[in-house]
Amino acid sequence: MTKILIIDDEKSIRNSLREILEYEKYEVDEAADGIIAIEMLKNQMYEVILCDIKMPKMDGIEVLEKVQELSPDSSVVMISGHGNIDTAVEAIKKGAFDFISKPLDLNRLLITIRNAMDKTDLVKETKVLKKKVGKNIEMIGESPAINKIKELIEKVAPSDARVLITGNNGTGKELVARWLHQKSHRANAPFIEVNCAAIPSELIESQLFGHEKGAFTSAIKQRKGDFELASGGTLFLDEIGDMSLSAQAKVLRALQENKITRVGGEKEIPVDVRIIAATNKNIVNEIEKSNFREDLYHRLSVILIHVPTLHERIEDIPLLTTYFIDKICEEHGMPLKSFSKEAIEEMKKIKWTGNIRELRNVIERLAILCDKTITDKDVVMYAQPLNK
Repeated sequence: MTKILIIDDEKSIRNSLREILEYEKYEVDEAADGIIAIEMLKNQMYEVILCDIKMPKMDGIEVLEKVQELSPDSSVVMISGHGNIDTAVEAIKKGAFDFISKPLDLNRLLITIRNAMDKTDLVKETKVLKKKVGKNIEMIGESPAINKIKELIEKVAPSDARVLITGNNGTGKELVARWLHQKSHRANAPFIEVNCAAIPSELIESQLFGHEKGAFTSAIKQRKGDFELASGGTLFLDEIGDMSLSAQAKVLRALQENKITRVGGEKEIPVDVRIIAATNKNIVNEIEKSNFREDLYHRLSVILIHVPTLHERIEDIPLLTTYFIDKICEEHGMPLKSFSKEAIEEMKKIKWTGNIRELRNVIERLAILCDKTITDKDVVMYAQPLNK
């Protein structure tokens, strides 16, 4: 239930507002002055705060400034019987959501509260999403192999050099690509990912370069391709080893000229993208089999980053296990759980054929099925069968 705080030195106004808002099914608290309200805010979060401006001890503008410090996610609606444009402008500049003059118009008040709640919810959702995004690009590990990758990323990310990331499935190639983007000067521009293995060969060119209306039967309108959508940012070509030779030729031309042509079109469109590619295949072998263009390989591999398997970084398993169990418990809304030392040792013995992806899935299973402390017996029971 939405919680609203009414701050007003006039008891009659507080009572009237409480009656109206409780009738609308809001949960309401009240404070007779700013000092009382500030103490309440130290222990309670309110989605919406209705605050009078003219009050003894502490006026509404001072209260508003304190609210910005103590509860920045709350939406504050200023109320005054002495309203004027200057006061309203000052309140909005200092962070108030809105300003309403007395006597209060009931319909305007309720609409303002609903709008303020929408704003508060949006701020919360944005923070949650940012938090999730931030967590998704963490690179966990202190092994020599991972530290080498971290150092390489720090050197390479600020440039526009093309990067080819190699490694087995589930090792974290996409994570490396996202970290390169995050630490580059393109971080605020788009990061567009294309899974070349998941898109049929007859559609990959339209996906990358777009198409003009009527270019083929289902092309009922013009469509921008991923090269255009990523302009100014980063285009991540995942599993590029599975790209068709015809699409490879067009990608090579785009990299050489920084221009693309939509399918069915003739106009050349300039693009400014940084290309990061990844593959789980041995590209040199694919070149020998005539499955991959050698000239494209040399264009893509200005910088080579190889992501090790989990077997090659066993010393990172304790850190990864702690990170994933905390993250998974938080995501599932369950009490935090931990691994015993013996359980960690048992985790290190497993041959992780699915690498980090498999490790996370197993830890999620253990988090759901086991008690607060996960033991070595739990690991043997619930993790080992995956490797038989």
